[in-house]
Amino acid sequence: MQKIDIHKQLEIIKRGAVEIISEAELRKKLEESIRSNKPLNIKAGFDPTAADIHLGHTVLLRKLRQFQELGHKVYFLIGDFTARIGDPSGRSEKRKQMTPKEVLENAATYKKQVFKILNPNKTKIVFNSKWFDRMQGLEFGRLLTHYTATRLLERDDFSLRIKEKKPLYMSELVYPILQGYDSVVLDADVEIGGTDQKFNLLVGRDLQQDFGQPQQVVVTMPLLEGTDGVQKMSKTFGNYIGINEPPKDMFGKIMSISDELMIKYYELLTEEDSGAVKKMHPKEAKLRLAENIIAQYHSQKDASLARREFERVFSQKELPEGMPEYKIDGAKTIITILLSSGLVKSGNEARRLIKQGAIFFDNYPIDKDNFIPQRSGILKVGTRRFLKVVA
Repeated sequence: MQKIDIHKQLEIIKRGAVEIISEAELRKKLEESIRSNKPLNIKAGFDPTAADIHLGHTVLLRKLRQFQELGHKVYFLIGDFTARIGDPSGRSEKRKQMTPKEVLENAATYKKQVFKILNPNKTKIVFNSKWFDRMQGLEFGRLLTHYTATRLLERDDFSLRIKEKKPLYMSELVYPILQGYDSVVLDADVEIGGTDQKFNLLVGRDLQQDFGQPQQVVVTMPLLEGTDGVQKMSKTFGNYIGINEPPKDMFGKIMSISDELMIKYYELLTEEDSGAVKKMHPKEAKLRLAENIIAQYHSQKDASLARREFERVFSQKELPEGMPEYKIDGAKTIITILLSSGLVKSGNEARRLIKQGAIFFDNYPIDKDNFIPQRSGILKVGTRRFLKVVA
């Protein structure tokens, strides 16, 4: 492996990180790595609870890529077993249980998307079902003896649920132990996670010590808020920007974020100097941000085209080119048209948008879900979705 000065490595690793537990241990591991010419094992786990990798995930993935560029070995762990249980981090209620089929389908898309960021030659993809599926009941019972219920119940979101008399399931109590055991199996030197994962990452340290291994260093990264500017980016909250989404959709979503959140996106998702960005006009800075991000996950050509289309439609108030067409027969309600054309994913979403005044027919807002178009026109949903209705 290439030998990079420890001070330089620490500077790169600390960039953007919220906390390192502990920096002194990390320095010792880096010193030993250089002395022995052996790369560190860097781990990050992702439960495939949705089909898309979104920009929130890329905060961790970009940090993993930095470790790769420093010469270290990255384990991209797909929690296909733990996803079936559900991570309780930051949850006030139990997660919906996923089927094995859903998990495998999502995991397959993760494997395809992750190499838009990580170096495939320096990445080992592992699935935690490899060891948990074959774990027998007695072995699982022994694993649980390595951690105490007392320590688990100290966790903030668990103690809050108990205080509020909300259900706390045994599967949720076990989840941090399973994630921590992943670190034991992989002999992780460093684990990276969001700030909401801190408790789980520390459980990994405790388990490694109990199993007689050196403890992993924990690096926590900030959570990226989604397009609503409030909740962390998640498909659950409907505020995410997937890296596989069409460039024009990504562009529109990025342009919808607040000016304040834009600076955080620059700092966590690009290499640009946020100080210089703050001196730019907010609109131009946001256009540049959207173009930068789309170029990373598609191409510069796609990014430039998406920008031109956005400016043409939204700055010059023109209609987008190549709008899909939908033929009507004078009997279909607006809900039917929205669903069958694919402009919305559910009847509930359609009704919610109508109630919010976000659906227009030839620039007139639709306020009833039984509205039936009788002539050709342009149907607009929000600011980015258009449909040419042909009578």
